[in-house]
Amino acid sequence: MTESEAGTTRRTFLKSVAAAAGGVAIAGSVSDALAFTARSATRPASATMVGGNAWADRVGLELWTVRDVLPRDFVGTLEKVARIGYTEIEPATGYGGMSPKEFRALLDRLHLTAPSTHTGITAGANADVEKQLADLQVMGVQYASLDDAPARPPRPQQQRQQRRPAPAATSPAAQRAMMEQFVRRMAQPRPVDDVKREAARYNEYGKVAQRHGIKLLIHNHTVEFIPCQGSNEVPYTILLRETDPELVVFQMDIGWATVAGQDPVALFTQHPGRFPLWHVKDAACLKCLPPATDMGARMVEARLVPVGTGDIDYAEIFKHATVAGLKHFAVEQDSAADWGDSVAAAGVSYRNLRAMLSGKA
Repeated sequence: MTESEAGTTRRTFLKSVAAAAGGVAIAGSVSDALAFTARSATRPASATMVGGNAWADRVGLELWTVRDVLPRDFVGTLEKVARIGYTEIEPATGYGGMSPKEFRALLDRLHLTAPSTHTGITAGANADVEKQLADLQVMGVQYASLDDAPARPPRPQQQRQQRRPAPAATSPAAQRAMMEQFVRRMAQPRPVDDVKREAARYNEYGKVAQRHGIKLLIHNHTVEFIPCQGSNEVPYTILLRETDPELVVFQMDIGWATVAGQDPVALFTQHPGRFPLWHVKDAACLKCLPPATDMGARMVEARLVPVGTGDIDYAEIFKHATVAGLKHFAVEQDSAADWGDSVAAAGVSYRNLRAMLSGKA
C-alpha cells in the first residue's frame, strides 16, 4: 500500500468507525425525565444575529446522535427533533432514501435547515463530484465533508443500499471492539507528508465545491492531536496551515478536542476565524481518562453524556464564538442510544444548552 493509499484508508476508516466511540462506558436512562418543548414555526428575528443570546435560537443536532431510530422512521425522527426545538440538523447517515428535492421539501415543512452535512461528497475516479455538489446545493448545504469513493464502482443493488441510513447502533461490547480496531490502525503517528497530501486533497476538491457555493469541512476526533513522525507538530495544526481558508473550514468537535487534552479557546485564539462550525459534545469524568500520551485510549474511555451534564464549560466557550468565527453548531452525543432513548437524550442536551445560551441556566 502506498502512503497515498494509506491516507485514503485512514480518512475512510475514521469516518466509518471513529464515530462509534463514546458509548462503551455509558449506562443509565434519561427517558423518564423528558418533556419535549414545542417550538414556533417561525424563527425570531434575533436568530440571525451573531453573538449574545441569539445562539439560543439556532441550536442544531448532528443526526448521528439519533442514528439508532432513523432507519425505522426517518421522517418521524426529524419531526421529533423539530418538536424538541432544534432549528438545524446535520445529516450523517444519508437522507432517508429521498431525492435532494424531497429532502429539501421535508426540511422546509419542518422549518429546519441543514447548513452542513457529514454525508457529503465522495471523490475518486468513478465519482461524479459535480452532481453530488449540485444535489447538496438543492438541499441548502453550505459545508460538506469529503470522503473517498470505493475502488470499484458499486453494483446497482449496492447503490440502492447505500442510500439507506446506517443500521441501528451496535452493543457496547461491539463498539469497544470497533474502537480497539481503530486504535490499532489509526491512533498512530502519521508522516508529515501524508498530512500535507491530505490538505492538498481538500484544497483540490474545495475548488470544485466553491463553484457550487459550498466549502469543505474538516472534523476532528482525538487522533489528529498525536504528534507526527519525527516532529512535535500535530496533524491538526498542519491541516490548519496547509488548507486554504477560502475553500476549507474546520468543524471543531469540542468534545473530542477536550478529551484530547486541547484547549478549544486557545485554538480559536491561535487560528481566529477558522472554526465556523462546532460539534457541541459533552464528556464526564475527564480527570479519569488515561494519560494524554495515549489518544486512542482516551477516545475509547471517554464517557459522553448529554450537553450540560458533563465537565465541559460551554458557557465560557461560547463567549469566544466571534473569535472562532462561529456560524453554525450541532449538538452531538455519540452514545445517546445507550441511554435508552436517543431522541430523549437529544432533548436533554437541547434544553440544557438553550438555557445556558439564554442566560437561564
